[in-house]
Amino acid sequence: MIQYKGALVLGALIGAAAGVLLAPDKGSVTRDHLKKEGKEIKDKLVDDFTEVKEDLSKAAKSGKDKFKEDMKDFASKASYKTEEAITFLEKQLAILKEKNKTLQQTS
Repeated sequence: MIQYKGALVLGALIGAAAGVLLAPDKGSVTRDHLKKEGKEIKDKLVDDFTEVKEDLSKAAKSGKDKFKEDMKDFASKASYKTEEAITFLEKQLAILKEKNKTLQQTS
């Protein structure tokens, strides 16, 4: 999209230059016309850059929101896996305690 806007601006500048070279009007009229066209081109560029900036801001916010959502999902899944690991370790500890009891001598 930016390439097309650049091509349009370049085309406008080439058109303005051709207009100056082929202008049948007096110099002051041509200068006024060029000033007007230059202002229009500047305003168009400012609008285009503002639009691009807004699009980038929206994309960044969307990416940030997606990242936060993904982190919540990851934390939730990690919590479940941690719980599974704790349960496994508790079972293994219980088995070890039973084995240890058999090794202890009663006096």
